[in-house]
Amino acid sequence: MRSGDQGLAMREADETTRQRLADRLRRDPATPSTLAAEFDLTTGSILRHVEHVSQSVDRGDAQFLVAPPTCRECGFDTFDDLLNVPSRCPECKSEAVEEPAFTIE
Repeated sequence: MRSGDQGLAMREADETTRQRLADRLRRDPATPSTLAAEFDLTTGSILRHVEHVSQSVDRGDAQFLVAPPTCRECGFDTFDDLLNVPSRCPECKSEAVEEPAFTIE
């Protein structure tokens, strides 16, 4: 496979993964780690795909919704980046932070 062909194949594979991801999020809400396990990808890869899915969904009739990460210790839930898995709470510094959950309605 030539290098140009390989780049095209990677984009097509990403689009297929993103379509499957969007279809999955239309059925039920899911966290990044749940999606990573289901799609056999890393959490970081899932978050990159989710970002693209959110942009394409928001241009259509559906809505991409995020239940924000929440600290189980103090209840803090106003994180700056909703498409991320925070390692700890900026308020109380606890590492007991629930992942965000994504869905498409």
